[in-house]
Amino acid sequence: MHCLDCRTTGSNSPCVGVCQRCGAGVCAEHARIATHSVRRGPLIGTPAEAEARTVLCPLCAATEAPTAAAPTPAP
Repeated sequence: MHCLDCRTTGSNSPCVGVCQRCGAGVCAEHARIATHSVRRGPLIGTPAEAEARTVLCPLCAATEAPTAAAPTPAP
């Protein structure tokens, strides 16, 4: 599968992930990572919170999570 954003510009970059909102394939250059808190634990008592990450395309990142609109750092 190829990155949708790269494909519209005429290049073929392999996907490294899929946008969790729209389902578009994204390459390493176009992938955006958003973090959000997830609450889990017992229904009664103090729940535990953990950070979770979500892969987004640039378009969804700009509309859903402005902090995720920046490119992901290269490893």
